[in-house]
Amino acid sequence: MNIIKCNSRARQSGTTLIELSVVIAVILLLVGVLFIGVQAWRNGANKSACLVNLASLQKAARGYQNMNLLNVGDALPHANLAGTTGFFGTLPTCPIGNTAYAYTDTVPAVSNAYAACAATGNGAPHAPTNLNNW
Repeated sequence: MNIIKCNSRARQSGTTLIELSVVIAVILLLVGVLFIGVQAWRNGANKSACLVNLASLQKAARGYQNMNLLNVGDALPHANLAGTTGFFGTLPTCPIGNTAYAYTDTVPAVSNAYAACAATGNGAPHAPTNLNNW
């Protein structure tokens, strides 16, 4: 006669609590890395938008200078660039915190910026590195 041994605890298939915890931890780690990447992308996009705003302000100042026959160093209030007669409806602001730009209020010399941004994204100021084409 064959005697069949029967365990009192039958082996059950399935996942354990430890395995489930490890899977959840890996998923949370991947989501955390994704959020860091998205934040870096957003900072880069905001910096690029700020530089585009600064370039637009520079071009508007040059256009106003040429239309009104102004010379370098003549008064150029930034309020003249906005409104119904200006180049902008409202003056642009930096996308980070909607901070206003600092203006020189005079016609800048060639390769000098008319406006500057005080905001910094990740410690790097929003300033163009090359103004030769401005």
